[in-house]
Amino acid sequence: MKRYVSASILNSDLLHLADEISRLEQAEVDMLHFDVMDGIFVPNISFGIPVLQAVAKQSRLFMDVHLMIARPHLYIADFARSGANMITFHLESESDPAETIRMIHEAGCKAGISVKPGTPGEAVLPYIDQVENILIMTVEPGFGGQSFMYDMTEKVRLVRNAVGERPVFVQVDGGINADTVGAAVEAGADLLVAGSYLFTHPDMKAAVQTLRK
Repeated sequence: MKRYVSASILNSDLLHLADEISRLEQAEVDMLHFDVMDGIFVPNISFGIPVLQAVAKQSRLFMDVHLMIARPHLYIADFARSGANMITFHLESESDPAETIRMIHEAGCKAGISVKPGTPGEAVLPYIDQVENILIMTVEPGFGGQSFMYDMTEKVRLVRNAVGERPVFVQVDGGINADTVGAAVEAGADLLVAGSYLFTHPDMKAAVQTLRK
């Protein structure tokens, strides 16, 4: 199973974001991961459309947008116009899942659906034929730098078994590094979001390669 690495810019040096993107491109990551937080759905505020617009002009990398916001359906068109290639929203948000997926596709993007650690994996299964990405949070969403929750691997395994041969990513986000990637991949994850591990590693390209082994 081929693995892909999506680099979370939440953990980058935002003052020097253009330089950080160049580092990521040279390290051969597959995607840039945008954790968009509104201070309502999660207890933190990050960045939004202006940052995505700026980065999309700077880089040709795939833009992987993760909306940790209460009402994602209100912003789908704006994120799509600003350069998103894939938009993943939370099942626990206030937006209707099927309608939000439809809006994402109508806007020309791949659609993903995510669940927090406390939400059973079975909850996403009704949408498995409607999306291109299922994101299992392996930390509580809202803050970077948390430790990987190993008990989430059973949820990853359940989703992977349900996905089967469908062209759907099984994405994990939270605490992914050289020590935890094996558990995530063994359970069936093939799209790995990494932040702190990449940006603090003395050799970012080697870190990316470690996640892909």
